[in-house]
Amino acid sequence: MDATTFLVQCLNAVQYGLLLFLVASGLTLIFGIMGVINLAHGSFYMIGAYLAFALAPYFTDQFVLMLVVGTLLAAAFGFVLEWAFFSFLYQREHLQQVLMTYALILVFEESRSLLLGNDVHGVQPPAWLAGSIALGELMSYPVYRLFASAACLAIAALLYLVVNRTRLGMMVRAGASNRDMVRGLGIDIRLLYRGVFAAGVALAALAGMIAAPMSSVYPGMGGSVLIVSFVIVVIGGIGSITGALVASLLVGFVDTFGKVFFAELSGIGIYLLMAIVLVWRPEGLMRRGH
Repeated sequence: MDATTFLVQCLNAVQYGLLLFLVASGLTLIFGIMGVINLAHGSFYMIGAYLAFALAPYFTDQFVLMLVVGTLLAAAFGFVLEWAFFSFLYQREHLQQVLMTYALILVFEESRSLLLGNDVHGVQPPAWLAGSIALGELMSYPVYRLFASAACLAIAALLYLVVNRTRLGMMVRAGASNRDMVRGLGIDIRLLYRGVFAAGVALAALAGMIAAPMSSVYPGMGGSVLIVSFVIVVIGGIGSITGALVASLLVGFVDTFGKVFFAELSGIGIYLLMAIVLVWRPEGLMRRGH
């Protein structure tokens, strides 16, 4: 492998890892902080991709505005969904959480089939992101992938600042540790959790919207992303945003280079990584709240 090919694979690994972080950070908020096993989280990623497909004709080259509008719509959907369903799960057993969120997967898939059919769709990147940058004499790299990496990095930085440097983030972390104490201090823990859930849904949907121009939009696309997201949450440490970022990048590199060097065994690479990390650090790379 020459230096240019290695650089391209590194860029692919970083871009893939950062995109996974958006999904996994939403799952970290819902699963790690709120304690809800949400099997429907991959469906929010799928909903985001279909949102991009549905909104793209109305925004043409205003791609960033489309991402903002789609994220706000997803957050509003998450807010209503938490009020209607998830608010009843916090004190329930995990089995009931699994059953209800699996039922939501079926509802989302059937609704998608009724509204948009079962065809595979494509979303074109805007004209100002459709080019490529030359890497050496024979290879180039799509500008859109660089934009996706930059957008994910900006969101990761913003999320870190909100969780670790703001009063809202302090309340979220306190609510994850002791919700009764937070309620005793006069904070509406239900409204706080509703906002956290809406943010988790918005992050997963945003990842789907960003991913749509790089891959096809198709039924069931959230299934594989959900599994990898749970792996990332476990590797990074349940409830840790920083751990999710580190784990996402590790998974991105293991998956990308595994497909290059060990194509036949690439499917088990990230699970071997999880096993190694859990043997070394059973609690994951980072502690809750870090």
